[in-house]
Amino acid sequence: MKSICFYFQVHQPFRLRKYRFFDIGKEHYYYDDFENDYIMKRVGDKCYLPMNQLLLDLIEEYGEQFKVSFSISGTALDQFEMYYPEVLESFQRLAATGSVEFLAETYPHALSALKSKKEFTKQVKEQKAKIKKLFGQNPTTFRNTELIYSDEIGAMVADMGFKTMLTEGAKHILGWKSPNYVYTNAINPKLKLLLKNFQLSDDIAFRFSEQSWSEWPLTADKYVDWLNQIAPDEQVINLFMDYETFGEHQWPETGIFDFMRALPAEVFKRSEFSFNTPAEVSKQAQPVAKLHIPYPISWADEERDLTAWLGNELQDEAFDKLYALEDKVKKCADKNIQRDWEYLQTSDHFYYMCTKWFSDGDVHKYFNPYGSPYDAFVNYMNVLSDFELRVKEMLKKTTTKK
Repeated sequence: MKSICFYFQVHQPFRLRKYRFFDIGKEHYYYDDFENDYIMKRVGDKCYLPMNQLLLDLIEEYGEQFKVSFSISGTALDQFEMYYPEVLESFQRLAATGSVEFLAETYPHALSALKSKKEFTKQVKEQKAKIKKLFGQNPTTFRNTELIYSDEIGAMVADMGFKTMLTEGAKHILGWKSPNYVYTNAINPKLKLLLKNFQLSDDIAFRFSEQSWSEWPLTADKYVDWLNQIAPDEQVINLFMDYETFGEHQWPETGIFDFMRALPAEVFKRSEFSFNTPAEVSKQAQPVAKLHIPYPISWADEERDLTAWLGNELQDEAFDKLYALEDKVKKCADKNIQRDWEYLQTSDHFYYMCTKWFSDGDVHKYFNPYGSPYDAFVNYMNVLSDFELRVKEMLKKTTTKK
């Protein structure tokens, strides 16, 4: 039997206050509480609560036959607790069913794997502990921020004890190979890799409501027909997407909830597929080959590389200045400094500085609080300058005490 692996990314960044509203060196609270509360309530009402209930209904209807997985960033979990506890409770009800796997990732949804193994490892341990505390699970599957992966990153993940990792089935990496098999890390083959089938994932995540699309409208029976066209020996169809696909990116009026509600019945009735979690797929399926990925890939944009977050002068300057503070921050015991250090690493801050405004432009505008990448850069660098002053002041105090 072949598997369908549904994975949902759940992430909300702490959006920053505009620098003109505070004095550098004098006021040190960086977060736009009003905006963060508003967006959490909006997405909670449109996506998290209705979709969690829909999944719960499907699990109650089909029992162990229907399964999904989530990767929830620590920043999202913090905001559930701060702004919308009912959302957290709805995820906990899903966890109690035993049909949902919660994955590990970096706590602040950061790019730390590209810069600091020590910081990367710390953030993953912190997020794992949060998942254990809130949902009672000890994650064995890992997904890095935005599915960012390379051979070296995979080896670090294997060193942390993970058995399975998710990444993108990028064409330029796979070549003639199919994403519908289990692969292994090229450095440490004990780490199994599950690759996103971007065609079938994006049919739901991006094209579902596109009336100019030749396949519109997409129905559950049509989708199952596509699944049935896949070669019989292929092992797993990995459907990875933002959870906000349901109700926020694709509004209820598009029929996205109806599609998801109908899909399991069509799969069970008209195909030989089963629904499984990443950990189950990893245990059941034998890897077919090592996958060599010497340079980092991601699931973003047409290039499936890092240029949504890094590569232009604005992003690189901000990224380098941030991580130049790492050693100093680690010497500070102040809890607020440690919290801000993590939240300032969230990848969204660099995403807002992206200057790619061609076919992917609309994606980069979504929930973007800035008028331009340059506004995002100036605001972030002002916040970072204030943060740097606080770190220096704290280190002075520590030195004086000694």
